[in-house]
This record gives sequence, C-alpha cells and structure tokens, in this order.
Amino acid sequence: MKRILIIEDDRSIAELERDYLEIAGFAVELAFDGQTGLEAAANQDFQLILLDVMLPGINGFELCKQIRQKTDAPILMVTAKNEEIDKIRGLGLGADDYIVKPFSPSELVARVKAHLSRYERLVRKSQPVDDIHIRELHINRASRQVFVGDKEVALTAREFDLLAFLAMHPNQVFSKEQLFERIWGLDALGDTATVTVHIRKIREKIESDPAHPQFIETVWGAGYRLKG
Repeated sequence: MKRILIIEDDRSIAELERDYLEIAGFAVELAFDGQTGLEAAANQDFQLILLDVMLPGINGFELCKQIRQKTDAPILMVTAKNEEIDKIRGLGLGADDYIVKPFSPSELVARVKAHLSRYERLVRKSQPVDDIHIRELHINRASRQVFVGDKEVALTAREFDLLAFLAMHPNQVFSKEQLFERIWGLDALGDTATVTVHIRKIREKIESDPAHPQFIETVWGAGYRLKG
C-alpha cells in the first residue's frame, strides 16, 4: 500500500484529505507543523507528500526545499492564493505540482494518482537492470553471478546469458529459434536443439526439482518463459 504524508496545520482539512485518500486505498500519515513533517519525510518512506503552503514556523516554501533534499518523492503543494501559485512556479522549490483550495475529493485523488503513476514510470526507467531478483533467484549481470537463496550457482557463459535474458523479460514466451538468435547470434553455427540442452542444464542448477521447474517453464508448442 502506498504511503502519503500530509503536512497541514488545519486539523479539519488534514483529516478530510486523509479520509479522501484512505477511501482511495492509500495509507496516510498526518503532520500538523513543518518540523514534524520534515522529520517524518526524512526518516520514513512516503511515496507522495501533500504540503500546505501556509504553515506556522517553517513555511511551506522553505519546507518544500528542505524536503526535496531528503527525498525525490512527488511533492504536491496545497495553496489558497493565486500569488502563491506564482511563487511555486517561479522559485524552483522542487514541488511537482500544486492544487488550489477548495478542491473536490475526486480532483485530489486524481492528482495524487497521476503523480504516483508518473513517478513510478520514472523510477522504473532509472533503475539499473544489473540486479535481478525473482523470488529466491538473484542474478547480478555486472558480476555475472547467480544465487539461489544464499547459495551461489556456477553457470557457463551461455547458460548465464540465456538465464539473464529470460529473467529480464519475465512471463514472456520465447521460442527456441528466438532464444538461439538472441543468445548465440544470427550467424551462429549449430541448431536450436542447443537451447533445449542449455535450458535443461540451467534447470539442474537452479531448480530444486528440475522435473517440475518453478522458474523456467516450458510452454508446449511455443517455447520457454521465466515465471516472474
């Protein structure tokens, strides 16, 4: 469940925002002043922060800059004045968007969902694919190591390349011909039977019961897939 931090000194507004978001399926924590909000943002994992501009003590503008130094989670600023919107746009505070009071429950939830979706897409694009975890299977492409649980498994170069390719495309079916072309190359000598041999050898090394594989599945008449 995605967690959202609301920093808002007006308890009735904060609780109303919380109710809207909890109904939409989010977990919400409230902070009623800037210092408490800053500490929560710095020490806990939130996927989005809803930050009121008008706060006692540390105002929302300064707080936004400080929070941005602690996390790259989306910050949605809540404002009631047009001149505050201009500041949000112009000061380079690090906020991702703003929402103007009064707003409807549907607008709040829609804005939150849109920014969470955008953030997830950006994070997925920026995450390195060198480290792949699928249940107890761990593949490190940089070091070319494979672990099942805590045990390292020794694979040949072709076995590693084949397993890593399947793991990078979980739940996708590839024919023997496709795998042969991807791993051995279009001009490779040999035939697709070598794919079957390599799949069998990989299963013997990573499966607890190679006859009933939990990772690399045979899709009869189609090829192989690694179950994600």
